[in-house]
Amino acid sequence: MPIRGSNTETGTMEPQQLTEMAAKIEVLEKGLAMATTINAEVFYWWCTALMLAIHAGFLAYEMGASRAKNALASGMKNLIAFAFLVPAFYYVGWWIYLAFPAGFSIAEGSEAGLPWNTAMGPNLADNASGIFYAAFTLFAATTASIMSGSVIERIRISGFTILALFLGSVVWILGASWGWHPDGWLTTEWGLHDVGAAGCVHTIAGFFTLGVLINLGPRIGRYNADGSVNDLPGHNMPMSLIGLMLIVMGFFGFLGGCIIYTGDTWTTIYNTPATLSAFAFNTLMGVAGGMIGAYLVTRDPFWMMSGALIGVISSAPALDLYYPGFAFLVSFAGGCIMPKLNDILVTKFKIDDAVGAVAVHGFGGVWGLIAAGLFASGYPNVAGPHISLAGQLQSMVVFVLLGFLPGYGLSYVLKMFGLLRVGHAAELAGLDRVEVPAKAYPEANMPAFVNSATSPAE
Repeated sequence: MPIRGSNTETGTMEPQQLTEMAAKIEVLEKGLAMATTINAEVFYWWCTALMLAIHAGFLAYEMGASRAKNALASGMKNLIAFAFLVPAFYYVGWWIYLAFPAGFSIAEGSEAGLPWNTAMGPNLADNASGIFYAAFTLFAATTASIMSGSVIERIRISGFTILALFLGSVVWILGASWGWHPDGWLTTEWGLHDVGAAGCVHTIAGFFTLGVLINLGPRIGRYNADGSVNDLPGHNMPMSLIGLMLIVMGFFGFLGGCIIYTGDTWTTIYNTPATLSAFAFNTLMGVAGGMIGAYLVTRDPFWMMSGALIGVISSAPALDLYYPGFAFLVSFAGGCIMPKLNDILVTKFKIDDAVGAVAVHGFGGVWGLIAAGLFASGYPNVAGPHISLAGQLQSMVVFVLLGFLPGYGLSYVLKMFGLLRVGHAAELAGLDRVEVPAKAYPEANMPAFVNSATSPAE
């Protein structure tokens, strides 16, 4: 039987018909490629949107963890820092990520992150730059929010904003370029594996916060003359619990932004193969393991929900590799350990971390990196050596120092210029009156608004 449209004598297609078919195939291939591009664009758009839930969550849980006289100030500094970070990351942060994967030498092609480059604006030929900039900006804002809760009720909004800008648009993204980049030197030299950004986001932000807290000092009334600790409970525990649950929800967007969609498969940021199903299994198991562990050792509602964050962070470095039951155990261990580490910081070292962020994020990230070195050792990387405990430990030290030293140094300078902490009288009156100024509950007759003592030490 002759081929339709062919030469009936030879059974072959005419040159014109071959040309037409080739043109149709080319159109189909272009359409498929564009569909793949648009699918990736849509996926990261919604990851970014979902990550906003993290910031709604931080807003709610920090306001709830504050006494009523400080509730608005706690929320306002989060919102202001977010607003400033968006342009700061556009002008500085994205370029840093592209520029420094090899250390402090500027990488070829990094000019694509400069604000005047054609990639950094509407461009019909570029469906990737804007969507990845947006996702990374939300990561940057997350680092600032991690610090935000620890310093409530005594930090100046202006001082916090300066710290947040430096952390979010310079410090963490330098760590991401080194260790959360396919060509980052921590991976190519030491084999770092940290697919869920526990190191560059949580460890760096947690230890940056520790450096700030040392210079900021405790809230008035937190410690008595004999060194004993007074509880300064927030005014709305239900608000804090809802906020923490919103953060857990937002983590699905955060971790979705940590996996690369290629059209026909998924890879990690390091180009190793992965599936979104692995992320789904281990994110949920991490949440559950951390919650159960923290609840068993504290019986405290706030720490139970903070345990969900600990659990995700604990399993994040090897989210793509763990068997789900094992991810649960790693996160359970993190949930058991971190509240106790927070108790040591508060009671022994007199670090007044109002929400336990140093333990949850800083030490939670440390544990996650170490666990990946212990239990995922030997897994191959595309670039660089296999995962190893030594590589994870060395990278962890880099993240700790990269967070702590700038946090301590910048907050020390702010302290010297009187820009870090509000005055004694302002702290007693409440930051809402001084820093905002407004009242969270203007129609309520609440003792928290009275300048009387709220603890024995005041």
